[in-house]
Amino acid sequence: MNLRHTMASAGIAAMLCLGAAPEASANPLDSGPLADFMNIFKTQAIPRETVAWRGKEKPGTVVVSTRERRLYYVLRGGEAVRYGVGVGREGFSWSGVKSVTMKKEWPDWRPPQQMLARRPDLPRYMAGGQDNPLGARAMYLGSSLYRIHGSNEPETMGAAVSSGCIRMTNKDVVDLYDRVRVGTKVIVRN
Repeated sequence: MNLRHTMASAGIAAMLCLGAAPEASANPLDSGPLADFMNIFKTQAIPRETVAWRGKEKPGTVVVSTRERRLYYVLRGGEAVRYGVGVGREGFSWSGVKSVTMKKEWPDWRPPQQMLARRPDLPRYMAGGQDNPLGARAMYLGSSLYRIHGSNEPETMGAAVSSGCIRMTNKDVVDLYDRVRVGTKVIVRN
């Protein structure tokens, strides 16, 4: 039995024994603590790493480089955590300064009217979970339609594919979500 299987089994058993079992009608692998635990074992297309930071932004600031397709969370001491991200495809990229106005775990998804006009085949509502396009976490940016969110398509990291949102792997978005607070400054650069 490999280490990943052993750890996953131990995590599932521990969560069930601790009373973290979801309602009988819910799939425990779809959202919540068990899904968060399982996401730890997914491989990263673009590994998260701590890098030198030469910018003037204060610690706690989020900087997105759409050209690099990377998101930086500025740390103290001239360092930042660098994440691979998916960004807006041609015609949907943007730049500017926003702030995180709301954070949600396993958010429900309601496509905006602009997206439904382009894609009438999309569902009007999708409950939070592994199949939801917003993934494990979402950080809402100002009063805009844009979010920094997880993704059920990790292969899109490093690509320009979204309708303007900043996509991250579920593993990375959980890490960033735990670092940022409501009010965090987000700078998006081309």
